[in-house]
Amino acid sequence: MSTVARRNKRSSQRASRQTSNVFAMFEEKQIHEFKEAFKLIDVNSDGFIDAGDLRETYSNLGKEVSDKIVNDMMGGAGVAMNFTVFLAMFGERLRGTDPENVIRNAFSCLDLVGNGRIPSDRLREALTTMGERFSEEKVDDILKDAPIDEHGCINYIEFVRILKSGSRDGDDQ
Repeated sequence: MSTVARRNKRSSQRASRQTSNVFAMFEEKQIHEFKEAFKLIDVNSDGFIDAGDLRETYSNLGKEVSDKIVNDMMGGAGVAMNFTVFLAMFGERLRGTDPENVIRNAFSCLDLVGNGRIPSDRLREALTTMGERFSEEKVDDILKDAPIDEHGCINYIEFVRILKSGSRDGDDQ
C-alpha cells in the first residue's frame, strides 16, 4: 500500500473516530433530546440547520433576530450544520464549563450550615453583587429550574446536576 493510500486511510479512520467521540460525550437520553431540538429548529426538514431555519424558528416564537445574531449562532461561517455538527457544538460548549465539583465547591461557600442547601435569596444577592454581576432578569433565568424547597432553599448539589446535564434525576421527559 502506498504512503498516500495509508495516509488517506488513517485520515478516514481519524474522521470516523472524531464523529463517534461526539456521540460518546453524551448519554443516549441526552442525544435523543438534542435530536428532538434539532428537528424543531430544522424547520424545512432537510436534515440541516441553516440561517433560514434559525430565522424561521425565532419568527415562530414571535421574536425578531438580527443577521449578526444568526451569523453568530451559525458559528460565523453561515454554513448549514447537520445533526453531528449540532451535537459537537453543544459538546464544545459543555466542555467549556467548569467541572461539577468546582461548581459545587463555589456553591458550598454560601452554605453556612453545611447541609447542601443555600437560601435562594443569598444566592440571588451573591449573583447580583459579587464578581461578574448579573441582572435580576438573568438571575431569574438562572434560578427558574433550581430545586427550591418550601423554605426557599436551593439543593445546590441537585442544582449543579441540572446545570451540567440539563435535567433532574428521575426526569422522564
